Amino acid sequence: MFAQKKCSFCGKDVALGYGIMLVRNDGSIYWYCSSKCRKNSLKLRRDPRKLKWTTFYKKGKG
Repeated sequence: MFAQKKCSFCGKDVALGYGIMLVRNDGSIYWYCSSKCRKNSLKLRRDPRKLKWTTFYKKGKG
């Protein structure tokens, strides 16, 4: 019925009614499942492909 969103940082599913939605001035929308993902992305500027707990890391390593 309703599509779940993917976290823009770690790649996990974000259930409806949960998570944080960030809309930038250019109209791009970012979904975050937790404050951990939001802080790693926005404040710390980390690359999700280099962190072992993200699905983007697991996809790249096989």
